[in-house]
Amino acid sequence: MSNNKWLVGIDIGGTTIKMAFITKSGDIEHKWEITTNVENQGENIILDIAEAIESKLTELGETKDQLLGIGIGAPGPVQMDTGLIYEAVNLGWKDYHLRDKLQAVSGLPVVVDNDANLAALGEMWKGAGDKSKDVVVVTLGTGVGGGIITNGQIIHGVNGAGGEIGHITSIPEGGASCNCGKNGCLETVASATGIVRQALEQVDNHPDSQLFRTLEVSGKLTAKDVFDAAKSDDPFALQIVDQISFHLGLALANLSNGVNPEKIVLGGGVSRAGDILLNPVKEYFRRFAFPRVSKGAEFSIATLGNDAGVIGAAWLIMEELNKK
Repeated sequence: MSNNKWLVGIDIGGTTIKMAFITKSGDIEHKWEITTNVENQGENIILDIAEAIESKLTELGETKDQLLGIGIGAPGPVQMDTGLIYEAVNLGWKDYHLRDKLQAVSGLPVVVDNDANLAALGEMWKGAGDKSKDVVVVTLGTGVGGGIITNGQIIHGVNGAGGEIGHITSIPEGGASCNCGKNGCLETVASATGIVRQALEQVDNHPDSQLFRTLEVSGKLTAKDVFDAAKSDDPFALQIVDQISFHLGLALANLSNGVNPEKIVLGGGVSRAGDILLNPVKEYFRRFAFPRVSKGAEFSIATLGNDAGVIGAAWLIMEELNKK
C-alpha cells in the first residue's frame, strides 16, 4: 500500500452520513457529512455516497487513484463475510447487500461492519482505548450500543449480533419495553431516552426538585437536565443517576466477568456528563465484578466523539487490505 494514499471511512446514521479521507496512521485529512436519504427504503444512499466521494476528490484536485478502499458502518447486524446488512430499521434496509452494491458503484474494495463496532475500533486505535487489545466500548446515546474487542478482534458472534450491550437484560421483571421487543434492556435505563423516561415518570413526586421547575418552564426534560441537576446536588436527580449507574455498573461487570477487558470506554452523548456518571458506575462495577476482573479494568470517557466511526472504518479496511 502506498504511504501517502487515503482510506475512506464512512459512518451511516439515520439523519447524516459522516465521511472522511484518512491516512494509514489514522489521521483525518478531510471530513464532511451528507444527508441520509431514507426515501424508497434507502435505495439512493449508496449512489449518494459514491457521488460524494467523486465530488470531494474533484474539489481537492485528486483522482480515485488516491484512494485505497472504503470502510463503512451501518446501524444493524452485519454478515461479515458478505457485507450483508441483515436489517437497518432506520434506513429501511433488509437483507441489503451493502458491500457488493458500494463496490459496484465506487470501483473500490469495501468492507462493512456495524456502526457501534466501528466506533469501538476507532477508540481502540486512536482514542481512549489507547491501543489496548481488550476493550469494551459502550455508546450511550439515543440508544445504547457497543463493541467488544478481545485480543485485538471485534466480536461479531455467529450471526452478527455480538456486542449488543444495550440489550443485556438489566431489569429482569417489570422493566420498560424496548424497541427490540424485549423488556428491561439496559437501553431502556441508560440511554438518553431512558433517562428522560425515568425522570418524567417520577418528577411529579418531587415538586421541590430542580427538574420539576425545569419541566414547568420549558415543558420538556433532557438527559443533560438530569445531569446538570445532579451536579447541583439535587436529591431527585442524584437518585436517577444512581439508578442509571447501578444498572450500567452491573451490566458492565457481568459482561467483563466474561471477557476480562483492560479498558472500558464510555462514549455517546450521555458520556459527556463526565465524572458525575463515571464515578458511581465505577463503584457499582467494583461491587459486582470478579475481583481480578475489576483489578484489570480501567474506565475512561471516549475521546474521538463523532469521528470514532469513520476512524474505525478506516482501520477496518486497512486491516482487510493488509491480509491480501
